[in-house]
Amino acid sequence: MKREVEILAPAGSWECLEAAVCAGADAIYIGGSRFGARAHADNLNEERMLEAIDYVHLHGRKLYMTVNTLLKEQELGELVDYLRPYYEQGLDAVIVQDIGAMRLIREAFPDLPLHVSTQATVTQTLSAQLFQRMGAERIVPARELSLEEIKNMKNATGLEIECFVHGALCYCYSGQCLMSSMIGGRSGNRGECAQPCRLPYRVENRKSADLMSLKDLCTIDMIPELVEAGIDSFKIEGRMKQPDYVYTVTQMYRKYTDIYLQKGKKGFHVTKEDKEKLENCYRRRGYCDGYYRKQNGKEMLSLKRPGKETEPKKEKMDYILQEKIDGTLNLAEGTASELTVWLHDRPEMTVTVTGDMVQTAKNQPLAAERIEKQIRKTGNTPFVFEEVYIDVSGNLFLPMQSLNELRRAALSDLEVQITEEYRRHMIWSEIQAEDMSDNKFENSRRNYEIQISVETVEQLKLALAREYVDRIFISDVIAFDETVIDMLEEYRLNMRDKKHESKICLAMPYIFRERAMNIYKVYFEKIGQYYEGVLVRNWEALEWMKSKGYKGEILSDYNLYGWNNRAIKELSELGIDQYTSSVELNFRELSELSTGGNLIVYGYQPVMITANCIRRTTEDCLGKDSMLYITDRLGNKFPVKNYCKYCYNIIYNSAPIVLLDQKNEIRSLEPSGIRLNFTLEKEREMEQILESYKNVFLEDKEIPMPDISFTRGHFKRGVK
Repeated sequence: MKREVEILAPAGSWECLEAAVCAGADAIYIGGSRFGARAHADNLNEERMLEAIDYVHLHGRKLYMTVNTLLKEQELGELVDYLRPYYEQGLDAVIVQDIGAMRLIREAFPDLPLHVSTQATVTQTLSAQLFQRMGAERIVPARELSLEEIKNMKNATGLEIECFVHGALCYCYSGQCLMSSMIGGRSGNRGECAQPCRLPYRVENRKSADLMSLKDLCTIDMIPELVEAGIDSFKIEGRMKQPDYVYTVTQMYRKYTDIYLQKGKKGFHVTKEDKEKLENCYRRRGYCDGYYRKQNGKEMLSLKRPGKETEPKKEKMDYILQEKIDGTLNLAEGTASELTVWLHDRPEMTVTVTGDMVQTAKNQPLAAERIEKQIRKTGNTPFVFEEVYIDVSGNLFLPMQSLNELRRAALSDLEVQITEEYRRHMIWSEIQAEDMSDNKFENSRRNYEIQISVETVEQLKLALAREYVDRIFISDVIAFDETVIDMLEEYRLNMRDKKHESKICLAMPYIFRERAMNIYKVYFEKIGQYYEGVLVRNWEALEWMKSKGYKGEILSDYNLYGWNNRAIKELSELGIDQYTSSVELNFRELSELSTGGNLIVYGYQPVMITANCIRRTTEDCLGKDSMLYITDRLGNKFPVKNYCKYCYNIIYNSAPIVLLDQKNEIRSLEPSGIRLNFTLEKEREMEQILESYKNVFLEDKEIPMPDISFTRGHFKRGVK
């Protein structure tokens, strides 16, 4: 086969980097001292990262740097100076999640390849095409996609597609997980995930089990299918793993990918011994083949806790790799010694150095065999001689020290010549930076909207009865029911002569894959007929609505992250009329943004959006939406709702966000709107909450905080 497939290995340390290169990785992804989604790996400092870039280039490999966290406004201002030395050294690509960071990198480093992280939750061709227009060369799609979806994305875009083939799986769609953040203050969007999904939970009266702990991914047997799906890069997870794991896994995928590409399906077979070697290098909870062939399933989970979650101890190995070189040494009496060396596989990469004068031997002349033996002593350099041609003329003598110096000079010059190929010169300056204040979001909205989001018919009735509500978001779970359509028609009829009428908007699904798109093809006409705007929660829904020529307002939810002013400007230019502020930024960080978004001031916050289904894991699929609760070790109960229409789960935080006592701070932010999200609340509870917020935010009354379990989220504390 003519196709090439990249083997992309992880490196959480210098030793892992060497192991990956020695095992045959084509490229390595690694984090620097900041902005990487594995904050607790042994990430490299600037000096070592610069060495790493040269190291991989000397061996003909590539290095991709993870800059895949969300960046606060102040941090974004430091990003260019942080990346500058790596860019100039020859960094091959950056892996990015934050659209503000993408915009700045595209602006400051236009020739630095951008890879879109799996943290961006790309689940469909539409969003891949969006990031392609934003300058991306490669997409790392959500791990939940099937082979068919990946193939469609590749065929439609022509982008490089990078997919995970081995290692740990997250239970939540990457980039959509706030569980670690909300319950422990350690944000997965900042590389600080505490892995609460690996802990035991109990469903109602059942025994505790590891309901969200997925088995590790292993697709070594699927290599033919992965290649045929158009995947360009096989990504191995494991920046927190040890060098021996990196070496073994990389070696196995290198071996069997090459076998398939060379021999095809008939020659492809993974031996039992190699399969065991691969699986034994890290035994934790067993293995599965992920989502490539299935939507979800109980068999993907490791419900029982293993006895010990450790890697087997192995002897420390030295991972040394030397590139083959050839050379010619010319020695003639009375002339300067001369050594020419070149890469064995790239003869155009050649250098010539001259050394000391060759003397006439007074006693025993140097033998060619001894000269060659000395020249071949390359030691710990990146090179080893394959062929050495010795041209000796006359009865000559040259000190061994002179030969050593000649060899060292030649190898040093060759190393410089190879690495200099990758060097760049930075030409961007801060003076060229864009003006971030120029976006269509209004900078000062003192009369912010009162917004309500509802998920049940009963909640909608209460919302429609409140004349002070400016905007109502109706979940698409009920939005197209005949009962709701009748309610909206009656509401508009009754409001014809009233001064104030709420804008009615549709809240679209959290995940918008092909299943959702096909449903919305039927719904689209009704959207324009009954809804004045839509709330989008993913890039796919945004692009689909735009592709249909939708003329109403488009608002983005909290998970189309606007952590910094460049991200906010990007949202503006992408067609968002109002954005929702991140729930992970605190008051001070929100105040640093040029414009206020819609601020969530009440509600049970979704902490996970999952393709796997808690109900299906513990019982059977009911084929209809339902609610259950999982309880953690501390007795906290987390509501879990399965949305069968789109086949995903939402796990909500155990306590709602309540910001009643933050009125002055919220007003100072001048948000576009304040939003109350109702999900689980019954009629009486919703009435009480609405009355409390009305008293505080509209009537300036002082009232006590409610006598319920609640959280202020990150409004006060924020995340690291």
